[in-house]
Amino acid sequence: MDSAGIAYHNSDPYFTVFRIPNWRAFLYKCLSVHFWGSLPSTIQRKISSYYAGVYNKPVTKHIIAPYVRFYYNDPNYLDNFYPPEGKSEFDSFQDFFIRRFKKLPVNGSPWVWPCEGLLCDLGNVSELGTTKVKSDLRTVETIFGVEKGGIPPNYNFTNVFLHNKNYHRIHAPISGIITRIQHIPGDLIILRPWIYKDNPSLPAFRNERYNIDVTDDRGRIWYMSVVGGPAVGTIKLANSVEVGASVKKLDELALFFLGSTCCMAAPENPRYHSKNTFVEVGIPY
Repeated sequence: MDSAGIAYHNSDPYFTVFRIPNWRAFLYKCLSVHFWGSLPSTIQRKISSYYAGVYNKPVTKHIIAPYVRFYYNDPNYLDNFYPPEGKSEFDSFQDFFIRRFKKLPVNGSPWVWPCEGLLCDLGNVSELGTTKVKSDLRTVETIFGVEKGGIPPNYNFTNVFLHNKNYHRIHAPISGIITRIQHIPGDLIILRPWIYKDNPSLPAFRNERYNIDVTDDRGRIWYMSVVGGPAVGTIKLANSVEVGASVKKLDELALFFLGSTCCMAAPENPRYHSKNTFVEVGIPY
């Protein structure tokens, strides 16, 4: 994707936005919210952890080559990445899933996208309505674990859905100080935004998530929410992530073990992207 006239393509910048019939979206939503979502969250996590654990088995490394051929146009896609944890090769599919970029984009923009995926929701905080979760009506502040009205109304809300094919590490969008970290337990309903039609951010209101606030050099808080979903065995924060720690733009904040979405409430508006476009790690926000 080109931003500000610069082509980055550190990832494979293609994404299919599935346009499914209303009846099918309704069916999937019922299965996600009313069947799977009605199970106790402890059971959801146990099943998800077991499912994710399958991809840690050595035999799953044989999935990687055909998976890359199927999902990526670039036959040398894997050359952009290192295996995790200092390994010399990918020992399992999970290793591929949490791959590390060899080189992140370098540009002069003071704020960048923290992750890679589909920008499935976008809007001004003051214009976003409420979302019904079970019997509660919740505002966008619920996602980030702050009181109603706690986020300035002129802030911009974004939600990036990370498909299984996408890079699953989350990076700092700015340089600043980590001023809050919060873990919110919750469900693990399906994240696919196209099954929720008019409310693609519904899972972020009810799923398990980590909220990380980063305050920039102008004293503005950038609110981030790292949201889990089914088959996400773990959301892991980087070792350096703690309250009071300084972070530089593109420092790693967290990673997912299968499936995820990343929400942000920011004092700046995205300059080069609109809803249902693909964003890449480190390109200008």
